[in-house]
Amino acid sequence: MALEHAILVSLLEKPGSGYELSRRFERSIGYFWTATHQQIYRVLKRMEHDGWIDVRDVPQQGRPDKKEYSVAAPGRAALSEWLHEPVEPESVRHDLAVKIRGAAFDDPTALIREVERHRQAHADRLAHYLAGEQRDFTDPGGDAPLDAGQELQHVVLRGGIAYERMTIAWLDDVLATLHRLHPAP
Repeated sequence: MALEHAILVSLLEKPGSGYELSRRFERSIGYFWTATHQQIYRVLKRMEHDGWIDVRDVPQQGRPDKKEYSVAAPGRAALSEWLHEPVEPESVRHDLAVKIRGAAFDDPTALIREVERHRQAHADRLAHYLAGEQRDFTDPGGDAPLDAGQELQHVVLRGGIAYERMTIAWLDDVLATLHRLHPAP
């Protein structure tokens, strides 16, 4: 996937400025596709040049005008074409897993602190996902149905939640194994 496609999806969900897009990447889509501020602005410029997005100046009170981006017809066509292309399953490249295997040739318990750090990072991300799910997909007032866009956002979030839970369970297994290999004196 190219960053262009992630930006098109985000802009179709809601037009916005480059700054707003960067914030969205930090809050939601960025957990599945990361991009720096500079990358987003560079790609927006290219997409504007290619006619994929429209730009309008939005006056602001007491601040410089901002540019608001939205998807143009050629951008919709490019996204549609990409959505219909097959995507290869991702190959896993997992440095920590290689380190864990390599620990058989050193002191396996030396990895405990690193595995604990990874586990905490995944626990923090899981908590963030669960808070977002509670905030965005729990209707305190009743059973209002979600539209297609919300349903698809929610299913991606549920995939992230399942992935983090699976990773935490695996890291707990790794920690138990490392502790078993070198019991405390």
